[in-house]
Amino acid sequence: MNVPASEHIQWLVSLSMLRQVRARARSYAGQAKLWLHPYAEARPRGVCANSSVWFTAYPSAVIAAPGQSVLQALGSETLWRSLSSIGINAIHPGPTKVAGGLNGERFTHSVDGNFDRIGLEIDSRFGTEEDFRAMSRMAASHNAVVIDDVIPLHTGKGPDFRLAEMNYGDYPGLYHMIEIMPGDWNLLPDVPGGKDCINLPADVVDTLKSKCYIVGQLQRVMFFAPGVKETDWSATAPVLGVDGVTRRWVYLHYFKEGQPSLNWLDPTFAAQQISIGDALHSLDVLGARGLRLDANGFLGIERRPHGNAWSQSHPLAVAGNQLLAGAIRKAGGFSFQELNLTLDDMAAMSKNGPDLSYDFVTRPAYQHALLTGDTEFLRLMLRKVHQYGIDPASLIHALQNHDELTLELVHFWTLHANATFIFQGQTWNGNTLREHIREKMYERLSGEHAPYNLPFVTNGVSCTTASVITAALNIRDLDAITPGDRDNIRQIHLLLAMFNALQPGVFAISGWDLVGALPLPIEAVEERTTDGDTRWVQRGAYDLTGENPHAYTSEEGIPRAVALYGTLPEQLADPASFASQLKRLLAVRDSYGIASSRQIEIPDVVAPGLLVMVHELPGGKETQITALNFGASTVDETITLPCTAPGPVIDMLADSVIGHLDELGKLRILLEGHRGVSLRIASSLSI
Repeated sequence: MNVPASEHIQWLVSLSMLRQVRARARSYAGQAKLWLHPYAEARPRGVCANSSVWFTAYPSAVIAAPGQSVLQALGSETLWRSLSSIGINAIHPGPTKVAGGLNGERFTHSVDGNFDRIGLEIDSRFGTEEDFRAMSRMAASHNAVVIDDVIPLHTGKGPDFRLAEMNYGDYPGLYHMIEIMPGDWNLLPDVPGGKDCINLPADVVDTLKSKCYIVGQLQRVMFFAPGVKETDWSATAPVLGVDGVTRRWVYLHYFKEGQPSLNWLDPTFAAQQISIGDALHSLDVLGARGLRLDANGFLGIERRPHGNAWSQSHPLAVAGNQLLAGAIRKAGGFSFQELNLTLDDMAAMSKNGPDLSYDFVTRPAYQHALLTGDTEFLRLMLRKVHQYGIDPASLIHALQNHDELTLELVHFWTLHANATFIFQGQTWNGNTLREHIREKMYERLSGEHAPYNLPFVTNGVSCTTASVITAALNIRDLDAITPGDRDNIRQIHLLLAMFNALQPGVFAISGWDLVGALPLPIEAVEERTTDGDTRWVQRGAYDLTGENPHAYTSEEGIPRAVALYGTLPEQLADPASFASQLKRLLAVRDSYGIASSRQIEIPDVVAPGLLVMVHELPGGKETQITALNFGASTVDETITLPCTAPGPVIDMLADSVIGHLDELGKLRILLEGHRGVSLRIASSLSI
């Protein structure tokens, strides 16, 4: 009987994550260290109190100094002098553990920006384990923490998946993969030469469901692309097992075909072992204090007799996240979820689950406000947060991240497609409102209006914060940006920073934001976008410290982006720069505890571009008001704050008294176009 060589099998086992986490798990047995911390309840405000300003890097885009690794660059004293000066007290490097796949004995590159993890080791492209630990120590010396990643939804096609394909031990239980009997192989398309799998058309998925192999089509097809990914299922080529039996498997992948989904309710509990073990490794070995739970909303799927499978809002996802988040808290860490689902799901999964949630609620909404000069949709979303019992202090309010600007607006697409909403004086059902917002944003953000911003499949638009702003300013040619344009871009960028920072919760800013990066031309990253992944245009390389000015690319080979603002040392030497103005903003935020405040009102306004957020500052005696003008025209409007005690009105950034709130709660807001202000209603002139 022909079977895979035992030496190859043992080599795969030695490299597998499942073996590594099982070996490490024994070090916790019978020890007191996992009983020292409360873990049952999420503690978002506790996290905010300690680290509420996050710098989010993307390791593939970091330009390091000559002779430095990426992690050495992110842990350098030079960088941390600047970050600490600005007011940043956490760094999220992004995924740096080894990712990609395995073809025979040849390792292959990541298919999704290192979100297809295949091992616990640090990827040598970014540095070493000691580099990561040194970064953690450097952050700690500046009263900051490091946030790492755990990916509970899937792995890459590494040793664990290859062992699963060969039906070795518990490994098939790791994944949502089903053995197809040889008599039904005729239902499966042939795998093209040079590939190890093929995506299944919808009719084949339906047939396999009817034959009770799989649960069928899911509620969403992420990264849908005709001829590339039409369903969430792929079939393997024939694989010879350790028992001499050749099999073909059909496996689930919510994302790309190189990211097989984990099975969170297999009797082996292998998926839980990998996810929790990976998290504990980051906390106890690498020195991280927080963890992002990436794509954590899709851990449970279930067959339905009619229609698509139940794959969103599933109780297993809630339970799985409580288990994982609890284990992280038990080890003394915290977690946040990057969950682009409905507000219902966010509220359910946050209850005793991850401590914080990424703010996918207002991110597209504040971009819509900028592009249209109208804040009504943004006010709608801010109020929805409260309607669903979500504390704004439990949200991570961010500028750009590594992903596209998502325009899926899932809340209006699935559970609430037929619910009614009042917008622009009309009644809309959810799906119609969603399409209206999406159409307007695609029109203003991409296409002929802004050809440098590219649609990303059906999810949204690949762009930087700066290129959202250039689209709002009707700048069609990025090569024609004038000094005056740069001033306007910087001012609007600061306005968006004010929206995110001057409310309760975490404020997150990326390396691309700090330097004012523009998107790359598609030709510069063409080889990375052959599968339709246009996000690479927004992931241009950047040099924060200016120690490698002649580098054309990052270590990963990503071309350097045009940076409108310059390096951090250059900016911090210029009081008018983006980083210097951000530093002043964050100092005021920190001095008055705005991150720990309570949002008490989103008042109605008359001027379309005006947004007002009212917060009770810690202690409950004073009120802070964030007033922002998303429009180009000057706003001069008097609003009423009936629940706010009268007192002096102080411009917090200018540190000057500008008026008085009377007994009727009347407050005048005067703002030039694309300007904002932070006001404090003091309890007395002496405060």
